[in-house]
Amino acid sequence: MLKKITAVFLCIAIAAGALAACGPKNDISSGAGTKDFPVTIGNVTVSEEPAGVAVLSPNIADVILAIGYEAQLKAKSAQCTQSDLSVLPDVTLDDAQKIKDLGAQLVFTDTKPTDEQLSALNKEGIAVLTVAKATGREDLDRLYSQVGAAMKGAKTGYEKGRKISQGIFLTIDDISRIIPSSDTPTTVAYLYDTQGGAVTGDTLEGKLIESAGLVNAASDGTGNQLSASALLLADPKYIFCPTGLKAELAASEEYKKLGAVKEGRVYEMDPNQMLLQGRGMIEAVSFMAGTVYPELLEGTEASSAPPASSSPSSSGTTSQPSKGNQSSSSSSASSTAPGNTNLTLKKGDKNDDVLKMQNRLKELGYMFVTPTGEFAEGTEQSVKDFQLLNGLVVTGVADPEMLKLLYSANPVPRKD
Repeated sequence: MLKKITAVFLCIAIAAGALAACGPKNDISSGAGTKDFPVTIGNVTVSEEPAGVAVLSPNIADVILAIGYEAQLKAKSAQCTQSDLSVLPDVTLDDAQKIKDLGAQLVFTDTKPTDEQLSALNKEGIAVLTVAKATGREDLDRLYSQVGAAMKGAKTGYEKGRKISQGIFLTIDDISRIIPSSDTPTTVAYLYDTQGGAVTGDTLEGKLIESAGLVNAASDGTGNQLSASALLLADPKYIFCPTGLKAELAASEEYKKLGAVKEGRVYEMDPNQMLLQGRGMIEAVSFMAGTVYPELLEGTEASSAPPASSSPSSSGTTSQPSKGNQSSSSSSASSTAPGNTNLTLKKGDKNDDVLKMQNRLKELGYMFVTPTGEFAEGTEQSVKDFQLLNGLVVTGVADPEMLKLLYSANPVPRKD
């Protein structure tokens, strides 16, 4: 009898093990995996690191560029107009054979393929992953970690994607912290067109407006739609819009009634800054904040000298807020030997000069990765944060001007 009971439990254990073995591998729905591959994202499993990837979504393309995984790309859609991807051939979801011939084993899209398209792609051994845009700050982590995991694995890619996503909002938070406090809120709107398209409060772009220290006149709208009549009632003091829309607003019978249109407070921006969810989001927040609070633009040509004031531009050229007029504390003095300031350091560099720069950035509270001497994405983000808080143009490239300030006795440290 004891043997029979033991045999029954043994069978149950074996069956449970078999079921577990058949279950999803490294499903990242609850976090990073314990190993890279295979990785399961939604209902798609990627068995090994794809040697080539095709991206058919401008938004996902921006995410890939932000993470730094563009070297895996073999093809793109015609809608992916990023200059860094201009050398890639164009494909569509109907080009299964062409995508295979180009060496892509994974296709990213934000539009669900038809059954016929999916079948044709799968027949050629190509996995198709549909990844939706982020709807909020926390959801941006989901977007970046899914893209990263599909390309580099459930552990390596997931963690890097999440780190880059959080780094973007660390910089946005830096902008938010330096916005002047005011008892009178400033109401603005971002309009996509003259047919009711506007950034609403239920979107990530709506959160960007709030991060710029502004009140979104379309916050109660949904799905990026708000009627002209509702906008007239809200009467935003400033209007932001894509390049080319300003003239259309002035010519529209409804929108020309808005006070911001009548009084010339319409500011055009690069449309991708409020459409795509890459590093351009930082530029969007920076431009909106700098336009409404021109005192933030003081020192965009910063050096150690006191910054001069600047007025907002309606050309759509991105401006960067600064803290160039802050006095620095004695704790900013360097305890490490100063590095060479007569050079330029950028992403991809790997040498002792990079290591010295990283150690100084760490000393000032900017480095959130371990200094290694390699200028990678984490260092680039730290350089951008330093440039932002020290009144320099935010480029992510450490030029002589930045390095001189970095090694000086009075840079602005980061105080989180």
